[in-house]
Amino acid sequence: MHRTSRLKPLAAALALSLAPPLHAADDSARLEARIAELERQIAVLLAERAPPKPAAPAAPGAPPPPPPIQATSILPNAAPGTRFSLTGFLRTDALATRTDSGEIPDGSVGRDLYVPGQIPVGGLDEGTDLDALVKWTRFNLGIDHATDAGDVVSGRLEFDLFGGALGNEQSTNTYGLTVRHAWFSWNRWLIGQTWTNAAEIGALVDGVDIVGATDAQVFVRQAQVRYTNGPWSFSLENPETTIAPAAGGARIASDDNSLPDLTARYTHRAPWGFLSGALLLRQLAYETTGTNAVDDNSVAMAGNLSGKLQLGATDDLRFSLTGGEAIGRYIGLGVASDAELDRDGTLEAVSGVAGFVGWRHVFSPQWRANLYAAASRYDHDPAVVGGAVTESVRSVSANVFWTPLPKLDLGAELRFARRKLESGADGDLRRLHLVARYSF
Repeated sequence: MHRTSRLKPLAAALALSLAPPLHAADDSARLEARIAELERQIAVLLAERAPPKPAAPAAPGAPPPPPPIQATSILPNAAPGTRFSLTGFLRTDALATRTDSGEIPDGSVGRDLYVPGQIPVGGLDEGTDLDALVKWTRFNLGIDHATDAGDVVSGRLEFDLFGGALGNEQSTNTYGLTVRHAWFSWNRWLIGQTWTNAAEIGALVDGVDIVGATDAQVFVRQAQVRYTNGPWSFSLENPETTIAPAAGGARIASDDNSLPDLTARYTHRAPWGFLSGALLLRQLAYETTGTNAVDDNSVAMAGNLSGKLQLGATDDLRFSLTGGEAIGRYIGLGVASDAELDRDGTLEAVSGVAGFVGWRHVFSPQWRANLYAAASRYDHDPAVVGGAVTESVRSVSANVFWTPLPKLDLGAELRFARRKLESGADGDLRRLHLVARYSF
């Protein structure tokens, strides 16, 4: 049936060609019309029976076009034109740690990264402890959309494997997902969890340790509402007050705040690098009920100055200086408390100062090295909180990275650190930290 339909134009053309000659009265216009109809039908027939045209050859040296990954959108519920991205890295760490005044307990965070507040003090010298882990493997889901009207909406959801242990080092070494970032932005507004606006992440040192200059680094991720306009940014962030109780004892984490932490930051960028300054205004609050109830709050303020100076094509200098009241929760993974609780139930903000400086040198596209030092000091009152609270921490670190292939980093870092208590007792930490990381 299909073959018969294809031959109909040919039959019509033959019939036309065998028709009797025109009468003399027919003019040349009718003859031209018949010839045109014959040519049209022959062209239709040839087009139906012609084989498909081969694809045009690719340009010399050009890669072949990739095959389609899937037939439908990866984001079927998203607005048309939305872009999706998946980034992150696979990472394995090995840490050899020696402390002279006790052992960092098994399962502690201080066995997986440098936590200055967990340097043992007052114990006995022990041998070297070796830990290997993949907890810092990370992936980031990104969503970006721009409307025809010029509005830009973005979102990020980032996880690592630093969740609570689901196994143990005897067999499975399995761990749960941990949320790092979960936010969306609409033009100048950002809502969700990400780095505090009090931190300038661009000044982070290039360390093997996941934090780097931890003793003095502003390092907090928390829920917030942030507004950015050019070099200015302002945020309202989730509050929390950490308190050293009278006469010593376990640190108190108070969630009695009724006002958010407020930050304001200004950043100046130039060909030589950038310089950034921030203010942090906080409410400190604590309330209990029952016998010897406590109900007090106060206000504390601190500031941060940080930046990066480009020293030629292969060197840069990174630095940060933070000082003021109640910086304990924001510095060094909570190395100190924000406030002290007097015996009469009054909160007194703890003053402190923290700073680091780091030098980065690039030898070649395959080799780079970093040298950095960090320290912080806090003004507790031993007569109130006792002598077991941290007075100061400091460390010096040096590392080298080898990048044999793009996105593949092999690094080694040596760190010497010390923690000192208000009582005068101190403890040292020496650590060799190795990393293998493949980014995508």
